[in-house]
Amino acid sequence: MEKSNHPVSGYFALVAMILALAATIYFMINEQAIGGVVAFLVFLFLAKGLFFIYPNGSKVLTLFGKYVGTVKKDGLFWVNPFYARQSISLRARNFDSETIKVNDKKGNPILINVILVWRVKDTYKAAFEVDQYESFVRVQTDAAVRTLASHYSYDTFDDEPEAHTLRSSVNEVNDTLENEISERLAIAGIDVMEARIGYLAYAPEIANAMLRRQQAEAIVAARFKIVEGAVSMVELALADLSKKEIIELDEDKKATMVSNLMVVLCADRDATPVINTGTLHS
Repeated sequence: MEKSNHPVSGYFALVAMILALAATIYFMINEQAIGGVVAFLVFLFLAKGLFFIYPNGSKVLTLFGKYVGTVKKDGLFWVNPFYARQSISLRARNFDSETIKVNDKKGNPILINVILVWRVKDTYKAAFEVDQYESFVRVQTDAAVRTLASHYSYDTFDDEPEAHTLRSSVNEVNDTLENEISERLAIAGIDVMEARIGYLAYAPEIANAMLRRQQAEAIVAARFKIVEGAVSMVELALADLSKKEIIELDEDKKATMVSNLMVVLCADRDATPVINTGTLHS
């Protein structure tokens, strides 16, 4: 587990280094070689243990392979010069994954990529539980995307209704993706701040076919609305004609009128009027 280390302020060590360097110069001027060597070794000893940390940075300290602790406070510090120090950034990072080809729940090939915002939360796990935690983030994110795609269809169709799809259920899918990635990256001490799908499309080999299917569904839906509206308009027209007694229509005339009105209202182009100089039965 991660534990905090509170090193000595580096400014005290810096002052001691200046004094050791001054002593080295003094002994060398006075031809006291032993004193000069000792003072210079003290200077090197102090310099070896001096380090600084930027805001939202950290240093993982180990002594001959044993974990000593993590310094997360920014500033200038001094530690045992024999401590090995590994820098780990605690800043939030963006990861825009490569667009990969995967199969959705129905086996359709799709192209998808993910935008991930993450940061290191546990430096001990990031340093010692996995090898190269940044590569671990990339690999596990790709694996989570493939798992996500296998649980959802790209889109839903009227003959195959589904509650959630990759295209329509954005919030639900992103929440599932974030949970999946969080579980995978927990072993490395990574905190997932946000995960969402950045790009989603059918693979080129089926994109045209799926586009035609979507266009066909849109046309059918539009035609359905047009017919539904036309029937209502014809019904209203017949009711008004009968109510206002403008013209008396028998069943044959009603059928002819309904047919003509439906053709005019449902046609995909403007109607061409034809003047009838005779009767409906001529």
